[in-house]
Amino acid sequence: MSDGVRPEVLVFDVNETLTDMSPLAARFTDVGLPGRLLPEWFAGVLRDGIALTLAGGRADFATVARDALLIHLAQEKAGSGDHEAAAAYVLDALPELPVHPDVPDGVRALHAAGYRLVTLTNGSAETSRAVLRRAGLAECFETHLDVEGAGGRWKPAPAAYAYALRTAGVRADAAMLVAVHPWDIDGAARTGLRTAWLRRIPVPYPSARRPADLCADSVAELARQLGAG
Repeated sequence: MSDGVRPEVLVFDVNETLTDMSPLAARFTDVGLPGRLLPEWFAGVLRDGIALTLAGGRADFATVARDALLIHLAQEKAGSGDHEAAAAYVLDALPELPVHPDVPDGVRALHAAGYRLVTLTNGSAETSRAVLRRAGLAECFETHLDVEGAGGRWKPAPAAYAYALRTAGVRADAAMLVAVHPWDIDGAARTGLRTAWLRRIPVPYPSARRPADLCADSVAELARQLGAG
């Protein structure tokens, strides 16, 4: 860190940051949707969940994700079966997603170096727990959080990050959010957390967002930057 003080707690986003969502494309194909719709669907889920928070509404990730799938199924006139069952089939795969290849070594290095690790997702804490248990990383994380504990306020609402800080029992400047999404980095920074952007895709960081304190192409590289590699 540029100030020479290392964070105590690393708060990891989950979807796309730790988990590789690309295998869901096969489930899209199974129910008659083009696999190429996966990024559009997930971006729409985030948009709609965040919009609900801004409007003062509330819905959990599973509900918003299901609604978005039903819209795509109707638009594509996919299959002749039960669209509700098709949406459930796709979403049932979320706990079975793999982590990105760099995640195990990077997470284990950070844990061994004494960093406290937690997850904070707009999705489900149970899904986060299942994914990381399957990856053999359960013992590295002290807890898994989702925004239901923040009154259903989706990140980047300040309440979501404040909930993680309360749970970890640390001040904002003692925590660092690790995420692949610039909007998540920006939200955490505005709440006072330090931030690390995982640049999994070689794209520029948006100039309208608050910049990340650190930038790394992988969790393993981030671990090295934090003196854990």
